[in-house]
Amino acid sequence: MLLEKINEPNDIKKLSPDELPVLAKEIRAFLLKTLSVTGGHVASNLGDVELTIALHRVLDFPSDKLIWDVGHQSYTHKILTGRRDQFASLRQYGGISGFMNPDESSCDPFISGHSSTSIAVASGLAQARQLKGGRENVVAVIGDGALTGGLAYEALNNVSRLKSNLTIILNDNHMSISENVGGMSTHLSSLRTSSGYKGLKNDIEESLRKIPGGEQAIKRIRRTKNGIKQLLIPGMIFENMGIMYLGPVDGHDIGSMIRLIRQALTVEGPVIVHAVTRKGKGYLPAEKNPSLFHGIGPFDLATGKPLQKKEKPDYTDIFSRTLVGEAERDKRIVAVTAAMGIGTGLRRFRRDFPDRYFDVGIAEGYGTTFTAGLAAGGMLPVFAVYSSFLQRGFDQLIHDVAIGGYHCVFAVDRAGIVGRDGITHQGIFDLSYLTMIPGVTVMAPKDGRELKRMLTFAIREMNSPVAIRYPRGEAADLSEESLFGDGEPIEYARAEIIKKKSSDRVLLFAIGSMVGTAIEAEVILNEAGIPVSVVNARFAAPLDKDFLIRECDGYDLIVSMEENVRFGGFGEKVLSVLAQSGYRGDFLNISIPDEFVPHGSCEELKRETGLDASSVAAAIIKRIEDQKIRGGSR
Repeated sequence: MLLEKINEPNDIKKLSPDELPVLAKEIRAFLLKTLSVTGGHVASNLGDVELTIALHRVLDFPSDKLIWDVGHQSYTHKILTGRRDQFASLRQYGGISGFMNPDESSCDPFISGHSSTSIAVASGLAQARQLKGGRENVVAVIGDGALTGGLAYEALNNVSRLKSNLTIILNDNHMSISENVGGMSTHLSSLRTSSGYKGLKNDIEESLRKIPGGEQAIKRIRRTKNGIKQLLIPGMIFENMGIMYLGPVDGHDIGSMIRLIRQALTVEGPVIVHAVTRKGKGYLPAEKNPSLFHGIGPFDLATGKPLQKKEKPDYTDIFSRTLVGEAERDKRIVAVTAAMGIGTGLRRFRRDFPDRYFDVGIAEGYGTTFTAGLAAGGMLPVFAVYSSFLQRGFDQLIHDVAIGGYHCVFAVDRAGIVGRDGITHQGIFDLSYLTMIPGVTVMAPKDGRELKRMLTFAIREMNSPVAIRYPRGEAADLSEESLFGDGEPIEYARAEIIKKKSSDRVLLFAIGSMVGTAIEAEVILNEAGIPVSVVNARFAAPLDKDFLIRECDGYDLIVSMEENVRFGGFGEKVLSVLAQSGYRGDFLNISIPDEFVPHGSCEELKRETGLDASSVAAAIIKRIEDQKIRGGSR
């Protein structure tokens, strides 16, 4: 097999041109065999195999710099840089990442997990090269979906000032995760179908060559910004910005890609190579349903069907059904997503209320301000967005939502540890960055039933900004664990008592997903002879200060529990209230250490960060024993 000859960076240069299409087939077969076991980003990586081969045929690694946007389309790059033997560990705890990672290889110059960043990063690398007098090539590969993000436009606006080469490969596969939207998508569609332009351009050049002085005329036309492309394709946005445009070219034609990339690298200044590819190429299930195969768990290779069947609804399902029910009742309700309509569960809403569904593309900052504008215009917007993606709208949350006090609901999906997508996707900061904003109510449900009630409460009872954060995966059902069966009615800034006796000396004050963990830890602690109360905080902002102040002196140890980083999080706010109340007992903050969390299963990562029930119980027992040694806290 040819693939066995690729063990080090640049080994691909040892193959003959005729062997490259065979290598592409072998890489696709290898990816499918591996990803059907590990899961991963299937469709995007099947779509850029030839494009990546062409880049590796031309570039030299690690001296040349190749930035992928988004980094999840870099699997073939990883294979061609000597990581084939590690692919069985892809996205597994302790294994290789599903994204670019300089810690894995010097051929990965930058961590890239979020979208629309590559051109900005590459322009910085190119500018640094220019200042240092370097000669390495700098290439950014950006998907057309990523061009819906504002950062990409900011970068394009600045790269025209570069005095040296920067090559941008536009990997145009017609979609991001969901179908692309907006003006750039329309513009690229017109370029893809401009076969008439290419034929007419060639005809004009051939005609000019047949007349005296024709060659000089062709050269003059090519030198001018308003050349043949400007005459025949109005609004050539890239060339109008001072960026040379080459293409469109078939991104699956290795020879054509190699020729165009080599041509681009000779140009002084920025160049865009427009390559048209097909997501999921070579695997019919992924070609038919690229959204499903964007990021998928283990699947049956013969049928393409996921191996892990959903037995119970997950939090996203419950959010989806509840929102549709509320929208039937209230015609003011509109739904907003940032290119994640399927991932956030809004497909059902789009089907039932197409005129009230808005996909803004990969543009969370715009989506946040757009949401505020909808609210200012009298609508009741619900923005469904992943926790780690909402970070990109933080400035807009403050200036455009909170200052105006608009009634916007942010459904913050994938909050907490998300698992195998790893370091760039863990939703472990939202309790910190949301609760610091004045006027924003932040809730987190203990289970699926409570998510439904919280969303209804946020829509019907609130009249100001509110965020509901909920985790990835199957929804818990803790109704039998509560003293109140289906749970106490939700009251603003009021906690729910799960278990409380006057003899209990330890209080577990937990938020969101950690309520279930607190219930499990209580069983372990009870068996160890330690009586424990369990309270569901429900609200991270504002906290139920009245409960804490009223009840705190009845406990020797109060334990806050959250699936969020420690710094600025829920626990620190609980401690602040206790300090102000004069609490003299001991306090323990159970949270994620202030560090980034790698990839792995959620169970592994919770165990490693001390968030599983056994670790929580062990930490409490140790704290109690330490207090006994020191003579107690009071």
